[in-house]
Amino acid sequence: MSDTPKDSRRRHSATVVDGPGKAASRAMLRAVGFTDDDFAKPQVGIASTWSNLTPCNSHIDELARHASDGADAAGGKGVIFNTITISDGIANGTEGMKYSLVSREVIADSIETVAGCEGFDGLVAIGGCDKNMPGCVMGLARLDRPSVFVYGGTI
Repeated sequence: MSDTPKDSRRRHSATVVDGPGKAASRAMLRAVGFTDDDFAKPQVGIASTWSNLTPCNSHIDELARHASDGADAAGGKGVIFNTITISDGIANGTEGMKYSLVSREVIADSIETVAGCEGFDGLVAIGGCDKNMPGCVMGLARLDRPSVFVYGGTI
């Protein structure tokens, strides 16, 4: 008997939500709006770099909601989560600049961590600045899942 679920589109989420032993997982997801039907759909994680800290990311939440709606319309279940973001344009010339490059690794780590833990079957990452865009792509590249990066546009 294979460990691969019958629906190969749910290769990762099935291990998190299927079967009697995963009732607690389903209960947690019901609390955030999952329905019975949602558990049979591939879960698509939407990594959002939204914050009101920087103008390059202040609109990303709206794009993430549209991406989630698109995943739902295509037969999946969109699940939005956030990453950190920083602005070296704000920190320019201060001690804060020492965090600039390392933030890319933190963003990549957060995307990989959430996707791996939650069992997302696919991912969309949306970024809008020169720190979070590479971090998003690095996080997606670390995972063996269908993924797409979306550029959020210029400020």
